[in-house]
Amino acid sequence: MLRGACAALVLAATSLGAQPTPFHVFDYDIALTLPSNGKRIQGKARLAVRRLQPGDTLLLDLVDMRAERVRIGDAAASFIQDETHLRIDVAGRPDSLLVEVSYSGVPTDGFIIGTDSAGRWTGFGDNWPNRARHWIPSIDSPSDKSTVTWSVNAPSDRRIVANGVLLEETKLLAGESERDVPRTETRWREARPIPVYLMTVAAAPLKRFDLDPAGCDTASTHSCVPQQVYAAPEQFSALPGEFARAGDMVRFYEQLVAPFPYEKLAHVQSSTRYGGMENASAIFYADRLFRTGGAGSSVIAHETAHQWFGDAVTERAWGHVWLSEGFATYFAALWARHAFGDSTFRAEMARTRQVVLRDEAVATRPVIDTLQADLMKLLNRNSYEKGGWTLHMLRALVGDSAFFRGVRDYWTAHEHGTALTDDLMAAVEYRSQMNLGWFFDQWLRRPGFASLTTRWRYDAASHRVTLDVTQGGRFRPYRLPLAIDVTDAGGRSHRVRVDIPAASRTRIQLPLTLAAAPRRLVFDPDTELLAEIRSR
Repeated sequence: MLRGACAALVLAATSLGAQPTPFHVFDYDIALTLPSNGKRIQGKARLAVRRLQPGDTLLLDLVDMRAERVRIGDAAASFIQDETHLRIDVAGRPDSLLVEVSYSGVPTDGFIIGTDSAGRWTGFGDNWPNRARHWIPSIDSPSDKSTVTWSVNAPSDRRIVANGVLLEETKLLAGESERDVPRTETRWREARPIPVYLMTVAAAPLKRFDLDPAGCDTASTHSCVPQQVYAAPEQFSALPGEFARAGDMVRFYEQLVAPFPYEKLAHVQSSTRYGGMENASAIFYADRLFRTGGAGSSVIAHETAHQWFGDAVTERAWGHVWLSEGFATYFAALWARHAFGDSTFRAEMARTRQVVLRDEAVATRPVIDTLQADLMKLLNRNSYEKGGWTLHMLRALVGDSAFFRGVRDYWTAHEHGTALTDDLMAAVEYRSQMNLGWFFDQWLRRPGFASLTTRWRYDAASHRVTLDVTQGGRFRPYRLPLAIDVTDAGGRSHRVRVDIPAASRTRIQLPLTLAAAPRRLVFDPDTELLAEIRSR
């Protein structure tokens, strides 16, 4: 997702990481009835549940909604509800359960009900990080991934968009409509397992614009990916805008990683609090982007990259959210290089480096922040820009071949599942045949960035350049590969690389013989280090 305005969030202990739970929901079948006006919704959620460990109580996250009845199979089940949870008695039940919860209420979050700029009723799911519990009885954790079916009964003037494939749109018979308002039941099915925070529904007066699908040329080895944009009637005439590039983005990421992991990709004008929200196969964009010139290519590229990273492969614990946001940030920059050239890519990396170097969260907290209890505070420069920069430095360290092969191995091994940072490290270690523990520790498990002061001198007797590097002060020293462009007395440029140890002072002789003193030395010429470098 791209950050936007955030409201205060009350957290439950089950949201803070990958705490073990005795139960796993492997399928949701959610039926919603939406009002013509007002905010009260009715729901019936059928959960296919598997008991993984001994346990007599199925604990579901549920806020705002009142559970009216619960059934397991064909029989009523006893339950207790408090302000945050629904506790269902499953003692003596088999390990595979079909649990049905009927509920109703006014969601205060998660499903955002309001009006658009023309005063028309709208409702949009907006669940990240643990806000689905406000309208869906669920195990609201990134570690629990499930398939989902949506059945939405709504006034016929609203278009329903959700995860997966559209199964049907059925006009309801007379007498089934609320106060004679024509109503339609719409069903969508997502057959790939996704975390609850990515399960979503849009209900609004949206018009559909079909984009040229990605991967449909005869030479492609990947599947054809249908893509659509859903926008309010007032913004429809401006389409496709930058969404015309969406097919190229999917093709590019398919070439780098793997075939697109879902059945379609919809781009939806919505009420998300974020600039963009990467709901699986149904990206939601902030309404204001459509009303002020349209979503930019960087936003679209970021959210599209999430379909692979964060959606298909999900961080198992929130402290590792950089595996979602860092990947999306870096792969959006890689797409910009593909689309606009190397100069655009280097300018973007230089810009984000300055953002990281000035940021307080980077200076005080690690990227893998398992102690942060306020999940909204994980949407910071660590998870996004520093996470992206860590991938950039990893690629420079191990080389393109080992990096992209390692990323593909990581993604394939965890497709439609979950992963932690050590899973990525193991995959790249295997491809590079390098021990990378030191790299992941210094960049992800401690705050800060590298700060180097360089001084060099030329020795006419040995015809060599000696380099002195000082580190430390604000942060502990870093172990670094440092590229240097040396311009000799004749104006020719020579690229050398040296390994700087994690020491406060280092003296090293450059692996280059020169007949005379060089004109200049340029450190990190390709913008590959997350470091501030001062030369004296």
